[in-house]
Amino acid sequence: MHTGPLTRRAMSASLAATLAACAPRSAGKNAGPPVRIGFQRGGVLLLAKARGGLDQALAGRAAGVQWVEFPSGPPLMEALGAGAIDLGAVGESPPIFAQAAGSPIVYAAAQPVSGAASALLVPAASTARRLADLKGRRIAFTKASSAHLFVLEALKQAGMTLADIRPAYLSPGDAAAAFSSGSIDAWSTWDPYYALAQRNQNARAILTGESLPRTNAFLVASRAFAEDGRGALAATLGALKVQAAWGEAHRDEVAAVIARATGLPPEIAAATLRRGPFAVRPIDEATIAEQQACADLFFAVGALPKAVDVRTAAWRRWPG
Repeated sequence: MHTGPLTRRAMSASLAATLAACAPRSAGKNAGPPVRIGFQRGGVLLLAKARGGLDQALAGRAAGVQWVEFPSGPPLMEALGAGAIDLGAVGESPPIFAQAAGSPIVYAAAQPVSGAASALLVPAASTARRLADLKGRRIAFTKASSAHLFVLEALKQAGMTLADIRPAYLSPGDAAAAFSSGSIDAWSTWDPYYALAQRNQNARAILTGESLPRTNAFLVASRAFAEDGRGALAATLGALKVQAAWGEAHRDEVAAVIARATGLPPEIAAATLRRGPFAVRPIDEATIAEQQACADLFFAVGALPKAVDVRTAAWRRWPG
């Protein structure tokens, strides 16, 4: 379930204090502190963590890398806003909510997504074949995540609104349990939760992100990290671009790496890889426009307290 704002702040502050206490000291007078990177169970950051190499790329700029795992984008953005991490990978939605809350973050690089890795799932025995069949039903998704935007876009496409369904704002873990127990009628989620539900519950996708407007995932950094003058952010992005290129060319090996790093079954790791590209690209005008469209939709449905101007947070100093 979603934690209240005060609890989230307390959790973020606790995380910040913990990381500050355990962070190793600078290795050399010219190097800054370690780069603290938030990652989830997949993608180029997990690959980079498993394969190593970022420490060398940051030599002279930072005292290595410290990795922190998160279950989804919203808590990762909480930690980034609290100064507990410097960089993280998230879907399109969490940074929009962070901007609206005044969090000092920047879009550092884009990671294109195919849409195939996100879906609206129903149980195998469900009679629902399209979103309209779920009118008045309980649909779970993680608030302020890419799954939240998925539901809004899908409802818009079907000529419906949130008032036509019963939203259940659940974390990925809680939603997985609710889906398994039958206490929700549908679940908007992403890989690897999507692939696991297909295998474990024989879940059926009635809609995937491939039929919805294009979005991007992002590498998002704190503004302080982006502007610290040591060039650590650009060096990190350059190293991640190399990792992404290796991953794109070695899919079978990546599946094995991800399976070992996460404990996911190899077939689940392989399934998630088949549904998305590996890429790290600079922020360009098209990316800004696509992200602005997402922000505008959230504002239009009243999910944001104010309009968000994505361009003000776009970091354009990495040429790629």
